[in-house]
Amino acid sequence: MIETRAKYATPGQVRAALTSLMPPLADFWSRSLRDYAAFAYQPVPFRPASAARSFAKDRLRDAVTRAALRAGHGHQEARSAGRELYESPVVQTGPHCLMLYEPDAFYTHLFSLMGLQAYGRNWHIAYAGSTMSFNEAAKKGPGWLRVGGEPLNVFGLPRSRMDGSSICCSNGPLRFSLTNAAGQIAPNAAAARLVGQLPSSSFQTAAEAIKTANGKLWNGGMSSIAKLLLLDDFDLADLIADHLDHSGSWLTTAVFSGGGAASIVQTIDGLTSGPWRGWIRRSTDFFWLVGRDRIQPLRLEGGFLRSPNSTSLAIEFTPSSISEALRKHMLLPNLFMSFLVLSILPGIRALGGCRQTVYLPLMRYLVAIAIARSGDQSLLDDLWNDDRPSLWGHRVLRPTKGDPFLEMERAGAVEHLLALYADMPLIEASGDLVAFTGDPIWEGTYRSLFSGLTGPACSQWAWSGFAR
Repeated sequence: MIETRAKYATPGQVRAALTSLMPPLADFWSRSLRDYAAFAYQPVPFRPASAARSFAKDRLRDAVTRAALRAGHGHQEARSAGRELYESPVVQTGPHCLMLYEPDAFYTHLFSLMGLQAYGRNWHIAYAGSTMSFNEAAKKGPGWLRVGGEPLNVFGLPRSRMDGSSICCSNGPLRFSLTNAAGQIAPNAAAARLVGQLPSSSFQTAAEAIKTANGKLWNGGMSSIAKLLLLDDFDLADLIADHLDHSGSWLTTAVFSGGGAASIVQTIDGLTSGPWRGWIRRSTDFFWLVGRDRIQPLRLEGGFLRSPNSTSLAIEFTPSSISEALRKHMLLPNLFMSFLVLSILPGIRALGGCRQTVYLPLMRYLVAIAIARSGDQSLLDDLWNDDRPSLWGHRVLRPTKGDPFLEMERAGAVEHLLALYADMPLIEASGDLVAFTGDPIWEGTYRSLFSGLTGPACSQWAWSGFAR
């Protein structure tokens, strides 16, 4: 299906802006998708790391191992997932928590498989952000899937249960049904076949249901190249708690002590009033509060996280109190905290989409200021020397009329699909770039870049890995 939406920038303007911010792209627009995937997944050169980076990388390796065990892998396999990320630190963070056969997710996973295939990697490790809501767009997002030519409600939920509800909240039980507007379950032959491949059990959260289903679907048709491991926000909540449980960790000493968090908030507010405004939004301060049906924003005030919706709720902003709330799943990290422990501190390259290509480098700028303030010059050197720490890697392959489930059925093996797309030039494979052109922030960024208000030489872009 061809997606239609308002256009604020042309594909040519978007490509010019991306190339300005990430100059290596200039060499890839006319080259094959396979070549760009190999570039995106090229292993990061090993360098001796600071104590803070080594600590963060060790904690992430342990978190990956735990997640693999929870996903049902054996101890040896789980440890191999942790080791592989340690040795080849690249993660896909674009699709978030969407069904495997949702086009934005599926074709991004195909792109990642091309990159992993180039280096003989065994694990596809991806961040499946789960602080999304059901109502992402009309009949799109985590609650919808187009199968057999029609949009289907993944869990058969009425609108009253979907509007504003967060997929990470415990508002189940939920079961897969793939229901059309008339309430028919699996109303076409393709949907009936897919329902037969989905878990039949019930789940308390949509995020857990989608993650479990994706693992099962992946093993049924895509694991011949690499095993899938999805990290969600609950995994990252535990990872942050691991940092906070160590009194000497950088997160504990630099962010939770001595006004570090307040300084970061102040720097974010500064970004929102300058030429980079809009890229990092202060939707919540560091964490979300997990409610029954939706997540709620929090504000850091007077050493406490407080909910604007409740005068009685206050969580002390100390390592022990936040760690306890994270372990109990009362809190989930916002994007800044997620990328801090998943990518920025451990030195992991994160592949993302139309917004992440800019907001992650700006987050690195925020962290660089905090590191300099903490006096950890070794960690600051690590951050400066990171190799392509943020790259465009989501919606890089975007067929205009793709139908993932039927494509997989017709192909018979994922290798055949990879061969079908691998030789396409990047400029052709990425299509009309509608996710960029339909986003007004890219029009403003294009104008700022080519009028000199922003650009690769400005201080906010200095920590992107492309400015030196």
